[in-house]
Amino acid sequence: MTDTTVNRRTLLAGAATATLAAPALLSTLGPVRAAAPMMGASAPAFHRIKLGGFEVTTLRDAARAMDGPHPIFGEDQEADAVAELMRENNLPTDRMVNGFTPVLVNTGSELVLFDTGLGGENGKLAAQLEAAGYSTDQIDTVVITHMHGDHIGGLMKDGAPVFANARYVTGQAEYDFWSSDDRMGTAAERGANLVRSNVVPLAEKMTFIGDGDAVVSGITGLDTSGHTPGHMSFHLESDGQELMIWGDVANHFAASVQRPEWHVRYDMDKEKAVATRKRIFDMAATDGLAISGYHMPFPAIGYVEKVGDGYRWTPATYQFEL
Repeated sequence: MTDTTVNRRTLLAGAATATLAAPALLSTLGPVRAAAPMMGASAPAFHRIKLGGFEVTTLRDAARAMDGPHPIFGEDQEADAVAELMRENNLPTDRMVNGFTPVLVNTGSELVLFDTGLGGENGKLAAQLEAAGYSTDQIDTVVITHMHGDHIGGLMKDGAPVFANARYVTGQAEYDFWSSDDRMGTAAERGANLVRSNVVPLAEKMTFIGDGDAVVSGITGLDTSGHTPGHMSFHLESDGQELMIWGDVANHFAASVQRPEWHVRYDMDKEKAVATRKRIFDMAATDGLAISGYHMPFPAIGYVEKVGDGYRWTPATYQFEL
């Protein structure tokens, strides 16, 4: 019987032989003319899907390489435990990329933007909107999931509203917390000052909502507090298709989803954020609900599946192309 076993050494030896033979072959074909400059990694500006009668466009405001995930994620864990989870997911143990992905929903009658990115020199939301075929002046409604700087930074530019024709929607509890004078002199003062400059001037155009309240027909707010005191997510439904825009319920597709009980530095109420993650993950997994997560890997659309005692993020593929 002929031995057909092929191992790694055999494959490498074959590749080496082919490499040695290549110059002789090329010499019979004439000079090589394929030299070209390196183009750099691609960075898509937007990704659009159909959700029933809606169009949902995720927009790549920014992506930041940084140290981590530990101790930002697994703040209450040993570094080795976080590193091991990263290795299990084929990820670096000491570096990560944090994405920032606002969402634009075209309901057919309104353009509704969820969160506004970093703003300033770091955010690219206006340019990404243009790449997707829209302008800032076309936005009818701006919805703020919560008032951390990477979600409200793009509301204002040089003291003027970026979305000049929009109305605004946000959680009543979130606005009350950040706009209160009680934040002055506390750890939340820096964030509160940004709210005073970027959000408070727009208050007259704002609608303040709570759990179960509608933004427009087909879009409903959900209380997902914990990350911040009034954090909200939003449930979309059109022609029987559903998607949840969960903001910062989870901020890392492996660390936060697979280990929802791990503390996250950015969560203001650690234990409530843990409870919210478990509740929302269980809902999403049970109902097969599609998710758009602000810090999930771009295009930031996927699903949560139950795996043993935990969960796993699964990126969407062609579900929305059929």
